[in-house]
Amino acid sequence: MKKHPNVLFLMSDEHRFDVSGFHGNQVVRTPNLDRLAKDAVVFDNAYTPSPICVPGRQAMMTGKFPRDCGSEKFKSDIPPGSMTWARRFAQHGYSAVCCGKLHHTGPDQMQGWTKRPFGDMELSPWAIEDTVQPQFETNRDLKDWKKWSDTKECLRAGVGKGRYQIFDEQATAAALSVLDNHFLDPMYDRPSPQQPLLLKVSLLHPHYPYFADEELFRYYLNRVEAFIDEPVFDHPFLSRRQVKSSEGAEKRDLIRATAAYYAMVEKLDQHFGEVLNKIESIGENLDDWIIVYTTDHGEMLGEHGVWEKQKFFEGSARVPFFIRYPKAFSAKRVEENVNLCDLFATFCELCHLEPPKEENASRSLVPLMNGDNEDWLSQQHNETVSQFGGTNVMIKRNALKYQYYGEEMPEVLFDLERDPKETSNLINDPTYKDALPAFRTRLKELGF
Repeated sequence: MKKHPNVLFLMSDEHRFDVSGFHGNQVVRTPNLDRLAKDAVVFDNAYTPSPICVPGRQAMMTGKFPRDCGSEKFKSDIPPGSMTWARRFAQHGYSAVCCGKLHHTGPDQMQGWTKRPFGDMELSPWAIEDTVQPQFETNRDLKDWKKWSDTKECLRAGVGKGRYQIFDEQATAAALSVLDNHFLDPMYDRPSPQQPLLLKVSLLHPHYPYFADEELFRYYLNRVEAFIDEPVFDHPFLSRRQVKSSEGAEKRDLIRATAAYYAMVEKLDQHFGEVLNKIESIGENLDDWIIVYTTDHGEMLGEHGVWEKQKFFEGSARVPFFIRYPKAFSAKRVEENVNLCDLFATFCELCHLEPPKEENASRSLVPLMNGDNEDWLSQQHNETVSQFGGTNVMIKRNALKYQYYGEEMPEVLFDLERDPKETSNLINDPTYKDALPAFRTRLKELGF
């Protein structure tokens, strides 16, 4: 029987792919992620299955697109007992431990994980059975709750320590304790290093609100290049979530929000550094572990004049993603389009797990990690898909990115090779008329 390797899954929330050293950013400091990426297979064109937290995370865990896994909107969750890759690891004898965010809103708060020492375990009020609707609907705390506007997010950005900062400190501390107890257990002296470990450290940084340590905020305040006076894309959906000077947000406010975001990325990196140091301090070799880093989606950060996520622009839909396992794969950059849904099949192959019997959208990335892209380009059409809600879909093949927003909104087509900043909708450009039928056929195959 082949030995199951230990797995460290590092995950952030809303990390824009190009705000990291290993993607070429010269301002942000991410030494721990850069250290890992240096010996990893880095996927330069990785995309979230959904640019919204809950669907993106649940699609990644099930290897199914949001419509197929049952989680298409923010308040939705996958059905209890769903086949996640955490459950698959547990079925093969792993201690499957998550410290931090999973964003489950339904009654199954484990979904295959065997331990959750710390995290966001709470049942959404919309998921409670037999809710008494009159009282529920008149409860002002639920009925009238609204998040801050994006403009207010920028106006409030700066030095501060909020609940997200405290959450990440506690999630990191829980991960350090898990590692101590699993490999050493110095107090009770009953360690279990013979049991393979899947440890997910899932933090909230750099998700807004944009609050940062004073020292880090000071460092970035006059170093970042913020998106200022960006032209807004002419589309009824892609133009939403603007931060406008007419609402009180001036240039300096956007710079402060950007600086805080960069500081939060560095703080995230520091937390991950604590985990890496702990693994080495207990006598483990990082080279023996499979180490994965990614996020659920990106952050527009003012590009195209909009903030937060929900868009199929690169800043929102494209994610940082690498897999480090130097014993089996040499360091390389992979340019093919991949999806976070592909993690399920990849984990099964890397960790000698039997794949699930039910169909999903997950494709093993191991051939690409070995430098073999022939099947990916031919059979897989070098494709990646992102989707949310009842209508919004992105299909990317090679450099062409097709988007559908329902019958009431215009389709969008970007050619990232010709227009990497995504400023021109080429849907009516005769140059691309032969490419559109394949996208529209695929759209129907996906159920739209």
